[in-house]
Amino acid sequence: MSSGRLFGLCGSLRAASHNRMLMHDAVRAFDPATFEEGDLRLPLYDADLEEAEGVPAIVQTIAKQIAAADAVIIAGPEYNKAISGVLKNALDWISRADGNPWLHKPVAIMSATAGRSGGERAQASMRECLTAFRPHLVLGPAVLVGTSSEAFENGHLTNEINVKALDGLMAELRRAAGL
Repeated sequence: MSSGRLFGLCGSLRAASHNRMLMHDAVRAFDPATFEEGDLRLPLYDADLEEAEGVPAIVQTIAKQIAAADAVIIAGPEYNKAISGVLKNALDWISRADGNPWLHKPVAIMSATAGRSGGERAQASMRECLTAFRPHLVLGPAVLVGTSSEAFENGHLTNEINVKALDGLMAELRRAAGL
């Protein structure tokens, strides 16, 4: 039964990203009435740019999409033991938008990585970056897709353990969103 508004951020810009595939599998598991994905092709955060031109319209749009959503999912790769620069830049910019769209917002994070760990450090980094915004982080079950080149077939997650964890995380996110 489709219900609720779900918003997603993918910390990888690549169209065929395993994190984007994971995010779209999460959307199917959540079964929202509507889903929107934020466009993270943002300028690098620069206080001089912000002072001269203000917060870019695309960032304001993302902040409004987060605020309007019942829940948010974030899928991100692990780059050099942390979140991607793309995702960190987006979080930095969003923090500059009016208000705090993250406040008490149910948020679930997940990761798919080429390595075996599945992105444990990236997820720890995401939680650390998000904590200042005071969202309602849904902490489990953890979705850590390791060796991601072997975990997807035809764009869908195939590993039974990861599928079960993703279904469980989306069920918890629905509960946190009151859906």
